[in-house]
Amino acid sequence: MAPWQDAWQRIRARLRGEFGDAAFDSWLKPLSLLRAESNKVLIAVPTRFMCDWVKTHYLGRIADYWRQETGAAIDVELVVNVQASQPAPAVATPVPVKSARPRQGGDNNGEEIDAPVESYGAPLDPRFTFDSFVVGKSNELAHAAARRVACNAKVQFNPLFLYGGVGLGKTHLMHAIAAEIKARTPERRVLYLSAEKFMYQFIRAIRFQDTMAFKEQFRSVDVLMIDDVQFIAHKDATQEEFFHTFNAVVDHNRQVIISADRSPSDLEGIEDRIKSRLGWGLVADIHPTDYELRLGILQSKLEMIGRIDMPNEVTEFLARKIVSNVRELEGALNRVTAYSDLVGRPVTLEMAQEVLQDLIRSNDRRVSISEIQRHVAEYFNVRLSDLLSARRARAVARPRQVAMYLSKQLTSRSLPEIGRKFGGRDHTTVMHAVRRIEELRETDSGLDQDIENLRRTLEN
Repeated sequence: MAPWQDAWQRIRARLRGEFGDAAFDSWLKPLSLLRAESNKVLIAVPTRFMCDWVKTHYLGRIADYWRQETGAAIDVELVVNVQASQPAPAVATPVPVKSARPRQGGDNNGEEIDAPVESYGAPLDPRFTFDSFVVGKSNELAHAAARRVACNAKVQFNPLFLYGGVGLGKTHLMHAIAAEIKARTPERRVLYLSAEKFMYQFIRAIRFQDTMAFKEQFRSVDVLMIDDVQFIAHKDATQEEFFHTFNAVVDHNRQVIISADRSPSDLEGIEDRIKSRLGWGLVADIHPTDYELRLGILQSKLEMIGRIDMPNEVTEFLARKIVSNVRELEGALNRVTAYSDLVGRPVTLEMAQEVLQDLIRSNDRRVSISEIQRHVAEYFNVRLSDLLSARRARAVARPRQVAMYLSKQLTSRSLPEIGRKFGGRDHTTVMHAVRRIEELRETDSGLDQDIENLRRTLEN
């Protein structure tokens, strides 16, 4: 084996000289000679992604150098071997995987550039499990899809795309999926992080000229989970990298799970090619909670914190009054129980009303689309039926656009839901109306004042 190993070391030196230190350290240094025969050489590569990259960009040159070294036609084959940094004993000089090195241009403060994949992700909240997730009609599809993905190693739909308003349980389900996969199949590499952290890690890799390590880490995972993907809207470079990362993971039949505050087609500022791919698999939405689900969430929360003495009239009051989202509902319950513990007063309906008066006023002021339509029709002196009709006259079209704009600004309804409320219009019509009013507000001071007047009337 020694002559073959000597030849491999000479080939490595020639590869470094031809492709440079950066490319060699990122892609060729981790390769190790696994076995050599008279007509075949087996080279180990630590990850599937790296194997594909080397095969595409460097394998031909590696084979040429082997032929030059031996003077014979030798077949060079790459094999994925996670222990590539510790090759078989027959190889005299092990070739280590990239080691930590100082960042270019300064000290790295003791950090490793080639950190383990877990360091790229966000920590999981142990409270967010499937057992603690309360299921109702508004979230049953999203919950069932999340369960299916978490409990089956085989990829059935890719990606799984979860969307819904703020505080409705998207992040809870994302954490629950990751926790379940880790519990069932701990050998699978799960990477969960927010889109914001994805962007931060990408910018950091560019800054320190280490994008190859970034690509390798993200594209070699078994399950990639990115929360709040709407954050990368209008960020072109990050979207470009996200697009290629997404394709690389899906092409290798590994699971991708994405969450956002709206459906793929409604994501503004996201490239069409990305929106198209996000809608490839299963898209599951989480609707605002109904009374029964809110009551069930409160009862589940009370069991978790051991407060079984809460009067039913108080939990029913909270479920009726706090309708915005689950996060706010749980916050209201925490305020009531904390006040009771700190002040020493028993929990009563009167006490809850007193402690939560600001939150209740805020929820009471929430407006509906029908209320917005009525106020806009009165303000612009048009008939309500005209706003919902197909009429395109300017005297009707502009108030209709204003009503759509205010519906988007003052309610948590999605664009398709708003479109249905305006005579069954398509969500793209609503999107155009919102953009048009946003543009006009910058140039038409009269219209801008009209919208502010309507907003104050609706919010008071």
